[in-house]
Amino acid sequence: MDFTFTELLWLFLIYSFLGWIFEAVVGTIKNKRFTNRGFSTGPFCIVYGIAAVTMQVTLADLMNNPVFLFIGCGIQATFIEWFTGKLLELVNRRKWWDYSNKKWNFDGYICLEYTLLWGILGFVSVKYGNTFFLFLYKFIPEPVPAVLAWILAGYVALDAMVSLAAVFHLRRGKKKTGVPDNSLSSKLYKAALAVIRYVERRMAKAYPVIEEKSEEILKEGKFAEGCGFYKLFWLFLIGAFLGDITETIFCRLTAGVWMSRSSLVWGPFSIVWGLAIALATSLLYKDKDKPDRHIFLIGALLGGAYEYVCSIFTELVFGQVFWDYSDIPFNLGGRINLLYCFFWGIAAVIWIKLLYPGISGWIERIPKIAGYIATWILVVFMTADILVSSAALVRYDQRGGGPAASSGWEQIIDENFDDSRMKQIYPNAKQR
Repeated sequence: MDFTFTELLWLFLIYSFLGWIFEAVVGTIKNKRFTNRGFSTGPFCIVYGIAAVTMQVTLADLMNNPVFLFIGCGIQATFIEWFTGKLLELVNRRKWWDYSNKKWNFDGYICLEYTLLWGILGFVSVKYGNTFFLFLYKFIPEPVPAVLAWILAGYVALDAMVSLAAVFHLRRGKKKTGVPDNSLSSKLYKAALAVIRYVERRMAKAYPVIEEKSEEILKEGKFAEGCGFYKLFWLFLIGAFLGDITETIFCRLTAGVWMSRSSLVWGPFSIVWGLAIALATSLLYKDKDKPDRHIFLIGALLGGAYEYVCSIFTELVFGQVFWDYSDIPFNLGGRINLLYCFFWGIAAVIWIKLLYPGISGWIERIPKIAGYIATWILVVFMTADILVSSAALVRYDQRGGGPAASSGWEQIIDENFDDSRMKQIYPNAKQR
């Protein structure tokens, strides 16, 4: 079933509200008093909305396979929960929840009992819930549901921004800030600070562990020291280049041909690899000293989920299928397979244990001023490369029986990136 953006927004709001109810009930029963859980202060737990919409977009082709749909929902929701916990800890340097006292937990953020629960809830939402909630959306006379959805979306966005401000305020610590006068700006500042402190108190009551300091992540001193933007961008760039080279050599050894494996029209860069390296590093940075089996399991799950989402995204956006594992045993919709999940796990161990320390040290030896200048030049180049590549792929898909180029940019793209050149850059791409 295809959904419009507004319909997906409606589903996001519905499930965010239902998620808030679920969290509030669980927290109230556990604490024996009303507990407003969730990142936002209002009655919306946005991680539930994100998970529900993501499941619908990426797992709809498993509707007729209940077992795989249940497994896919459980894995995807568990990954989103773990990723959210890691992201909040990375931003706030505090742990928001901890399942360490539960059996079969992993990293304190996820555990088997919740994975099974998410699988059941996700299955019900994708199989039955979305149809029912879309019926309600279409039952209400237009334009009431669309207007209501956008108004609520604006409220949720504002609520999230205030909550994010509270998170950063918590990160700096509770310091007294003097306000020198009674001007209008000072009064507005005091009012904003009062709201932020209210949100802080609400967060601390809902998640007491955020008051506990965790390991410092970001550092200052050398260029790109720690695990901030500059380090992650350079790792993305290096990972994209090394990933392209690795896949090219792999194809030469296994298929006997030299084949372009680049994601972009300019330069040997594999975006899938670059993003995977940056994402894995940001999530595994604090776990780099943990046992290999810990890194392997995270890498296998993260890599499998990441590859599946990338497959769905490229097919939906560009109308192209860039890989198909249907001929490999234990595959899921031809998008991922068990063998490559093991490969992702092994790659995560090799990367974080062996390669990352040396590459990270090399990046940090770049002179600071030269590093900042080079970084932003490369950011501009990669942004342009991604935009041009995206436009070329869109036109590549449209030219297959679609209308002729009408606008100026379409004509420029068609002249410089015709079908023959696109087949050289993306030899495995095919329309589905």
